[in-house]
Amino acid sequence: MGKKSKRSKDQAGKSAKAEAKAKQDSPPKAEKLERKAYEEKLAKLQVELVKLQEWVKHQGLKVVVVFEGRDAAGKGGTIKRITESLNPRICRVVALPAPTERERTQWYFQRYVAHLPSAGEIVLFDRSWYNRAGVERVMGFCNEDEYREFLRSCPEYERMLVRSGIVLIKYWFSVSDEEQERRFQARIHEPTKRWKLSPMDLQSRARWVEYSKAKDAMFAATDIKQAPWYVVAADDKRRARLNCIHHLLSLISYQDLTPEPLELPPRQAESGYVRPPRTDQTFVPSKF
Repeated sequence: MGKKSKRSKDQAGKSAKAEAKAKQDSPPKAEKLERKAYEEKLAKLQVELVKLQEWVKHQGLKVVVVFEGRDAAGKGGTIKRITESLNPRICRVVALPAPTERERTQWYFQRYVAHLPSAGEIVLFDRSWYNRAGVERVMGFCNEDEYREFLRSCPEYERMLVRSGIVLIKYWFSVSDEEQERRFQARIHEPTKRWKLSPMDLQSRARWVEYSKAKDAMFAATDIKQAPWYVVAADDKRRARLNCIHHLLSLISYQDLTPEPLELPPRQAESGYVRPPRTDQTFVPSKF
């Protein structure tokens, strides 16, 4: 009994030391970024995004930004903060649904090619061709040959995009197991967010390790010099958004082409024009 007791104490001591070392090796957790400070920093970055947009239009650049990551990692929130101050005719979001029966018979990249930018455009892919390396692989929506062919052809496809003049940027939003659980629970209990949870999201939760292995294999095959993966630490949503936008701005050299403030011309005189009576029009009821 004495030897067993000593062995148990030794194992407990080793376990405690390992846990302490893990905590020591992990990066220190940053203090919470207060909303006011976050909004001030975001507003400044959004001004820079407008400058970038004008430069892309002026120079005729073609920009593709791919957003990938686990469910509830914060991709959508970051995309929203990027686009909310931009011209939708220049910066657009592509979030494709599951492929149709016809699309399943096409070359795999074909339906994504149709959404690539023309000169002077920015396209943000909220999930992309990397579906094949993630959800399709884990859920069995593609066979082994299709998966292996994707890993072989994807780097060549992306090199081809870059050679054609497209600026290709890829972000992976990394979220911890515990934080994803917290966000899923929030979605379950918040009616306005419940639509964000799908049966596929629940499967991603149940198959956490399989998704991790698929992500590792994807990185090994597609983290290429011409289009590297950039990982965004996304447990803190506010910091993740700011860090991602700041990094995106740093990757494209741009100049400030903000036009000078315009002067409004005087309004045309009515010259005998008479407005029709309000009773001739149907107004929205004033409920508020």
